[in-house]
Amino acid sequence: MKTKLFDKAGKVKKDFDLPKCFSKKIRADILLKVFEAQKGIHVQAYGSMEGAGAQYSASGISKKKRHDWKATYGKGISRVPRKVMSRHGASFNWIGATIASTRGGRRPHAPRSGKNLFKKINKKELVIAYCSALSGVKDVVVFDNAVLELKTKDFKKMLATVFGEAKVWKEKSVRAGRGKMRGRKYKSNAGLLFVIGNEEKMSRKGIEVVHVDELSIKDLTLNGVVGRLVCYSEKAIEEIGGRFK
Repeated sequence: MKTKLFDKAGKVKKDFDLPKCFSKKIRADILLKVFEAQKGIHVQAYGSMEGAGAQYSASGISKKKRHDWKATYGKGISRVPRKVMSRHGASFNWIGATIASTRGGRRPHAPRSGKNLFKKINKKELVIAYCSALSGVKDVVVFDNAVLELKTKDFKKMLATVFGEAKVWKEKSVRAGRGKMRGRKYKSNAGLLFVIGNEEKMSRKGIEVVHVDELSIKDLTLNGVVGRLVCYSEKAIEEIGGRFK
């Protein structure tokens, strides 16, 4: 498969041969499977606080012993754990506590912070998913390595020459409708993804820059679906070709 190599002025420099991984069959099912499995990498661990539901201010909790004077046996009431609010002799003013079916009790089946959210993926399926994501871009855009040294003003002109009216830059706008009142006030597009070599350096506001070793399915796709606007440096293409032979 061939594409065009652009110079720092945005003009075609020469024809460029792409590695075989850019012309593989797109397996949307495996791609989505790997995307869902890799979600756990980016999720922060969360869970209930240790001791939640067992923190109460009272003189104690009723015991489940048949011959204990503070137990609920023989009193015509359920045997749920109860915290003692006040008492007069053997007469108690108590309310249910601790268990999930009582007010202020623990949460049933609460999330645990120690849970492993990462799912294992077959190595062959992982390679197929990456090749599918790379092959999903119709017109692969490759830039000369000299593009990375451009100043921001010249870099913007070069992208406008190559991509035209496409939405290259990441933009944020106010969401229409009720969603803006429910913690979703802003929405934004994905913007351009610029993949560079592992030893190359570039930082631009408004676009996402990723090294080859850090490249993931989440970066190359839009929620597991091919079609994101992606461009590569010449060095990045060589390293990707060596990674997926």
